[in-house]
Amino acid sequence: MSSYFSDLAQQYIDGEWRPGTGSWDVIDFNPYNDEKLASITVATVEEVDLAYRAAARAQKEWAETNPYTRRAVFERALRLVEDREQEIADLIIAELGGTRVKAAFELHLAKEFLRESIHLALRPEGRILPSPVDGKENRVYRVPVGVVGVISPFNFPFLLSLKSVAPALALGNGVVLKPHQNTPIAGGTLIAKIFEDAGLPGGLLNVLVTDIAEIGDAFLEHPVPKVISFTGSDKVGRHVATVCARHFKRSVLELGGNSALVVLDDADIDYAVDAAVFSRFVHQGQVCMAANRVLVDRSVQEEFTEKFVAKVRSLKTGDPRDPQTVIGPMINSAQAAAISGTVEQAIAEGATALVHGGTTNNLVEPSVLTGVPAESPLLQQEVFGPVVFLIPFDGEEDAVRIVNGTPYGLSGAVHTGDIERGVAFAKRIDTGMFHVNDGTVHDEPIVPFGGEKHSGVGRLNGETTMEAFTTVKWISIQHGRSGFPF
Repeated sequence: MSSYFSDLAQQYIDGEWRPGTGSWDVIDFNPYNDEKLASITVATVEEVDLAYRAAARAQKEWAETNPYTRRAVFERALRLVEDREQEIADLIIAELGGTRVKAAFELHLAKEFLRESIHLALRPEGRILPSPVDGKENRVYRVPVGVVGVISPFNFPFLLSLKSVAPALALGNGVVLKPHQNTPIAGGTLIAKIFEDAGLPGGLLNVLVTDIAEIGDAFLEHPVPKVISFTGSDKVGRHVATVCARHFKRSVLELGGNSALVVLDDADIDYAVDAAVFSRFVHQGQVCMAANRVLVDRSVQEEFTEKFVAKVRSLKTGDPRDPQTVIGPMINSAQAAAISGTVEQAIAEGATALVHGGTTNNLVEPSVLTGVPAESPLLQQEVFGPVVFLIPFDGEEDAVRIVNGTPYGLSGAVHTGDIERGVAFAKRIDTGMFHVNDGTVHDEPIVPFGGEKHSGVGRLNGETTMEAFTTVKWISIQHGRSGFPF
C-alpha cells in the first residue's frame, strides 16, 4: 500500500505520469498520526489546459468506439478493484482516517457503481418521433456531452470520484478530475491508475492535483468541459454554479445537508437508536447525509434518550486501523477545531451536553446535545462531525415543521410502526431522499441521488446520470419535398 503513495504522487495528463510545474506542493498527511504520505507539486493553469485539450482530443475517437468495446474497460476496472481491495482499504484508512467499517462500506458502493457503469455503456437509445410535416422523419440521438470536469470531496473520495468519472467515461465522454487536496490519491490518481491498467485509452481521463490558490477558476472556466460535476459544500457549490452559468455550462451539484432522523411515538425504539447512531457517527459524521438532528416524540423521549446516550458512550474513538474503532480522526485540524467550537457554542447558548466528548489532535469524541435553542443558527447549518442535536417534538405537525425549518433538503429518515404513516410523513418533507424505518445514509447505483434547496441541483445514478452526462440531438430528414412560403 505504501507504494501507492510514492508511485501515484504525480499528475496524470494525456496518458502520462508527470510532476506538476507549480511553485509549491500539496502535502498529503495521515490525519490520525500526521505521517507525511506524499508530496505532490501542484498543477498550473497551463496543465489544466493540457488536460482538457487531451480529453477533448481523445474523446472524439472514444465516442465512436463500439459501446461493447467501451464496456470491457469497466469490466476490467471492476476486477482490478476487487483484486486490490485490501490495498485500497488500507489507503482509505491511512489517507482520510476512515475506519475499517467505513473503508469496507465505501468499497462496496464503489464496486456497485462500477457494475452500473458497465451497463451504462449500452444504455443510450435514440428515438424516432412523428412530424406534422408530410414526408419528414425526426430522429433524436442521445450523444455524449464531450468532456466532463469532476471535482470530488475528501469524505468518500474513491466512491464520489468514481460515481461521476466512471459513468461519464462509459457514456463516451472524456474526463478531467480534480480531487480534494486532502485526498489526492484515493480520490484522484488511484482512479487514474486503475483505469490505465484496465486499458482506458490515454488522454481520456486526466487527474489534476491542485488548488484554487494556484489555478483560480480555470478548471471551471475552461472552454472545453460542457458539464461540471461538483460534490462539496453549498458555499462552494453556489460559486461553481455561478461560474458555470456565466459560461453556459451545465453543473451537477451534490451539496451539503442537515438531515433529520425522526422517531415517532410508535417506533421500535431499540432499532431507531441503532439507526440514529449509525446515521450520525459513520465516518465521524463527515457525511453529507448524516443525521445532524435526531427528533424524538416527547412521549418516547426519555426511553430513547437513555438508550441512545448509552450506545454513543460505547463508541470507541481512536486509531482507524483498529477494527474496534468506530470514530476515527477528522480530516484535518481545522475541521477538528470547528467541531469542538460547535459544541462549546451550543453549551454557551444554553444547551445541555448529555455526552461531552473531548478533542485530542484530530480525534474528536462524540457529543450529544439537547436543549439547543430553537432559534440557534447551529440548527440551520451542516455540522460535519461527531455532534448530534436531540430535539423533542409534540406530534407529527411539529416534527414536519422542525425538519423542514432549514435551508437544506438532502436526506432524512422516519421511524414508525406503521409503514404507510411513515410514507405519508416522508412525502411532506422537502428533501430529495427520505427513508422509512432505516438510516439517513444511503446511495444506490440506479436510484436518483440528490437534494432540494441548498443541498444541490440535479441528480446522479442510473437514468439521471445518463441525463447528466449526455445531451440530445434532433436530426430531421425530409423524404419528400417541403413547401416554402417564398
